Amino acid sequence: MWKEFLLDTIFPQFCLGCQREGNLVCYDCLMSIEISEYQYCPFCQKPKRIFEKGTCSLHRKMNLDGLFAATSYQNPLVKKMIVSFKYEPYLKTLGKPLAFLIISHFLLSGKEKIFKPLENSLFLPIPLSFYKKRWRGFNQTEEIGKYLSEFFKVPLLSNNLIKIKKTQPQVELKKEERIKNIQGAFKVKEPAKIRGKRIFLVDDVFTTGSTMEEAARVLKIAGAREVWGVVVAREPLSD
Repeated sequence: MWKEFLLDTIFPQFCLGCQREGNLVCYDCLMSIEISEYQYCPFCQKPKRIFEKGTCSLHRKMNLDGLFAATSYQNPLVKKMIVSFKYEPYLKTLGKPLAFLIISHFLLSGKEKIFKPLENSLFLPIPLSFYKKRWRGFNQTEEIGKYLSEFFKVPLLSNNLIKIKKTQPQVELKKEERIKNIQGAFKVKEPAKIRGKRIFLVDDVFTTGSTMEEAARVLKIAGAREVWGVVVAREPLSD
């Protein structure tokens, strides 16, 4: 507590949205972010609204069963929050307001029922390489997952899905390059812990879905019953 007081005194925080002193994201700015109350097919180039299953009929054979995305990455404040969270200055405390956006999406859409029965569901963070996590000091998806786990009372299983291949940053690549780049990047250490479970993969941004689709493939080979994506924001797919 005293460390936080000292840091706030020496380095006061200012809202990333309105620059008001107090919090990294003030209440008014956080409440101004539009939350989606619907689900859309993760893989359609122009996202198609889904009413029952998690993907449209054209994409039912994909490994990822569906996607829960709280808001749009086109929102300037959302983008600023995510960039400040996962890149320098690595503002770790942004995990809480970003998780709040995801929680708001589930409550607004009424989709929180998908976690029941709770003992059959798990949150899994998309893993970082050992070196990247060490450089950053934390895995941003794990930080978000901690708050989701606490709120929904669904266990968070970290360090079971691991990254075993060095990859280029996906943001720098085109769709086809992303698919090739991420192939063979993940491994499940203990399949018994996910066998028969409904897995909710946690990430910050969903763009083409290459990372989540590859992770879902590996998880299903290891015995996962279903694999769903859970992200703060998504971008419309484009060539």
